[in-house]
Amino acid sequence: MTDDVRPTRPPTAQEFVLAQLRQAIVSGGLRPGEQIRQDALAERFGTSRVPLREALKILEGEGQVSYQPHRGYFVAELSSDDLVEVYRIRRLLEDEAVAAAMPHIDDVAITEMEASLVAMDAASTLGDITALTAANRAFHFALFERSGMPRLARLIRQLWDATDAYRAVYFVEADNRERVATEHRTILGAIRERDVPRTIAALHAHRDHAVHRVRTILDS
Repeated sequence: MTDDVRPTRPPTAQEFVLAQLRQAIVSGGLRPGEQIRQDALAERFGTSRVPLREALKILEGEGQVSYQPHRGYFVAELSSDDLVEVYRIRRLLEDEAVAAAMPHIDDVAITEMEASLVAMDAASTLGDITALTAANRAFHFALFERSGMPRLARLIRQLWDATDAYRAVYFVEADNRERVATEHRTILGAIRERDVPRTIAALHAHRDHAVHRVRTILDS
């Protein structure tokens, strides 16, 4: 086997179940407040309850599910206060990531972000919220992961994991999807110019609108 040909490690049962649970929450297959029927899900995923419980503990730590004694796990209810807090923390961390990443932005990074925007447009046209959410994440992390600070990128990823359900609520509306496409082009334009202040300002506006719109939806 040559050095540049490496086998892809298959996911563990826990990783597989965790990915399936995340997708179910994002897609609405598991709705806020819904009880998680572990036996049914274990059968559906073709696993034992052990990796399912391990995955649920991870989601509990992220705040995506909650545990009630003698009742079990439930999908977390969406909360405006929780949303605002997480996005405020994201703002602080992502500003730092952008400043650290910009000197390392190259043509490969720009190409990755452009490809993500194409994938988002395709998913938006189909109304595929799961694919749209994944492509949106790929766009942003093509920037954040260039920071050269893996611990910082990991913290930001954990915050994103905790708010995928809110993102799904936002992307359901076609007007929001169109706005995101416009905002992403503005962000990418600033990145192409390697303009840190303009990129940060564009990201602030991007997040602020999302928070405002989701809070309006939740409050209604």
